[in-house]
Amino acid sequence: MRLLVTGGCGFIGSNFIRYVLEHYQPEMITNVDALTYAGSLASTADLSPEFGDRYEFLRADIADSEAIDDALSEHSYFAVVNFAAESHVDRSITSPENFIHTNIVGASNLLDAARRHGVKRFVQISTDEVYGSADETGGFTERSPLNPSSPYSASKAAADLLVLAAHKTFGQDVVVTRCSNNYGPYQFPEKLIPLMILQALADRPLPVYGDGLNVRDWIHVEDHCAAVFDVLMQGRAGEIYNVGANSERRNLDLVRSILSHLGKSEELIQFVPDRPGHDRRYAVDSNKLRTEIGWKPLHDFEQGLAETIEWYRQNESWWREVQRPE
Repeated sequence: MRLLVTGGCGFIGSNFIRYVLEHYQPEMITNVDALTYAGSLASTADLSPEFGDRYEFLRADIADSEAIDDALSEHSYFAVVNFAAESHVDRSITSPENFIHTNIVGASNLLDAARRHGVKRFVQISTDEVYGSADETGGFTERSPLNPSSPYSASKAAADLLVLAAHKTFGQDVVVTRCSNNYGPYQFPEKLIPLMILQALADRPLPVYGDGLNVRDWIHVEDHCAAVFDVLMQGRAGEIYNVGANSERRNLDLVRSILSHLGKSEELIQFVPDRPGHDRRYAVDSNKLRTEIGWKPLHDFEQGLAETIEWYRQNESWWREVQRPE
């Protein structure tokens, strides 16, 4: 089995490639990544030495039709797994055109190319943010309406619809996964958990939007990777699968936990003006994934958070490398 994974030098993509190579025996994984600011070869530096010719890297933009056609012409692929995306909400507010380019045009180009080249399955990695802000209780199901609040989530919702339309129009074998907030090793330092860890380690202010009471459901990246692989192998064509771990935390409580783990004072917390379109709560119901496929998360949040904090403490060379300006 050969897989083409896009965005494999980013946070979730690199963890997915590592997870599959360590736990299964794919003939080859081809990693296609444009190496924009959040993707770094430092996140995959161990793969070629450890897995040899079962792993290969190709630098390309998924919106580049010729480059993607060339990549898919090299081998016969069982599946394309599309992690490639611009994913930071703040950046989408200031530069939405980059999100349209990669998340919509790129996904559409990749989807069309996979169909032309006879790729058996296309897996679109999406986000719970396409549903918008949840009520105080309960979680979104796969049948919940889309109600994105930012250019980022709107671009992901658009890509999801293109993928699902390809199944209805062309009979293409596609599946979509929508996951809650991920944490774990190799996450780019602009995201909430690594940002707070690194700020606290340096005794710098920890910026918290608004009142800090926004709620997110956190899942360890390895549990997400396991879910994606399970959906790849067992998911029903044309279906959506929510992925969540039922580990909801208020942002302020999460920041306090990080400070407590590091023995730092809560006086480092600095409340800053809220960002536009900041959803109050995200929560998904992953019962469909759990009952149909048998997936369940294996990581306890508090232990996983402590391990993640320690990973960033031990891997200063990595986070300094990925933060270097191009």
